[in-house]
Amino acid sequence: MRGRLIGLLVLTLLLAGCTSGGSARDGRITLRFQSLAWQEESVQANKELVKEWNASHPNVNVQYIQGSWDSVHDQLLTSFEGGEAPDIIHDASDDLADFAYGGYLADLRDLLPARLKSDVPQHSWDTTTFGDGVYGVPFLQEPRVLIANATWLKRAGVRIPTAQRPWSWPEFRKITEQLSGNGKYGVAWPLKEPVSATLNLSLSTGGELFHRGADGKVKVRFEAADQVVPRTIHDQANTDHSASPTTLGSGGSDTLPGFFGGKYAMVPLGFSYRQQIVQQSPKGFDWQVLPAPAGADGPTQGVSPQTLSIAQGSKHKKEAAEFIDFLLRPRNMVRLALGDWMLPTGTQALENPALHTAKNGWATGTALAADLRSAPAQSVRGYPEWKDKVATPAFQEYYSGAIGLDELRHRLERDGNLVLARYQR
Repeated sequence: MRGRLIGLLVLTLLLAGCTSGGSARDGRITLRFQSLAWQEESVQANKELVKEWNASHPNVNVQYIQGSWDSVHDQLLTSFEGGEAPDIIHDASDDLADFAYGGYLADLRDLLPARLKSDVPQHSWDTTTFGDGVYGVPFLQEPRVLIANATWLKRAGVRIPTAQRPWSWPEFRKITEQLSGNGKYGVAWPLKEPVSATLNLSLSTGGELFHRGADGKVKVRFEAADQVVPRTIHDQANTDHSASPTTLGSGGSDTLPGFFGGKYAMVPLGFSYRQQIVQQSPKGFDWQVLPAPAGADGPTQGVSPQTLSIAQGSKHKKEAAEFIDFLLRPRNMVRLALGDWMLPTGTQALENPALHTAKNGWATGTALAADLRSAPAQSVRGYPEWKDKVATPAFQEYYSGAIGLDELRHRLERDGNLVLARYQR
């Protein structure tokens, strides 16, 4: 028992020594930067930038802390409640609402320099604006694209879409049916997490789903424009048999072996999956990046950019903001984007020639940047619970054919509004 108590005491002292950034007796400031970078190139880019900062700022030392996307929400909530949050927080914009409204994040409007404010477009700032404040700097974004077997499409003689002339949703459905047969499918939808994919792609058809009234409260309405994308996916899987039914519950990486093996002509994936394809595809496999289908509102789609925030409890917000500004200088933002195989939000960074090469589909993705908008659920309080308890099972059952469109609407609206109402009392 004595040994266990001593061990707990030592652990407590260690944690206390690395909770929030502070100042040493010599006046040197220490900032803790929690990064969620996980790909080798991305981790390397982040660590190199931290090292460069520390070399040029001897009085403000930044400690790199490795976090994880899998557990970041709960981990941050615990650290906020315990007063142990890192000074600089890497997250995604769709995870910020509850932290922003809960008072855990600093309002950045008076902390950030004019250069950074003007370099990031307003439609990107919209993703981190909650109420009257701005609680994160959006810096990396990822459109959804179609990764296609170029040889298969060429042999079929189908029209190859471009960012300027993408397929419409009806055309996409027709082409996937044309590409299917003999145990092969035109498309494999990896929809283990179906909600964000459905909602973000539905912006192209004018879908909003969440409607804010004059009283500021949000209600779910599953209207005609919201139904185009889910109906297309449902009909591909259950009517046309042009979408593989076995991948509907899979993650994106799970579809790659079948894609490489010639079972699917196309897979809708996030832009960053190109790195896995480069690393894992068989020698000689010819693939290409195509824009996602477009609807009445063109190629618009929702995104939840990666963000950098400052903890409200940080004792050195000014210095933390200076580090963020350094990290997101145009040249550095390009390094982070290339490391994560994603697009930068900054207009100057987007002009970098490295992002406009045809190799590995960079130019196709960069051409979509102007049409990326705030994901529909960004500012909706209670969205995580609505997504997990209502929308995810409802969409999964609809896509599998277990329920129809009317039941899907009923669940999203009736059950969904009951959840949201608890957060808006």
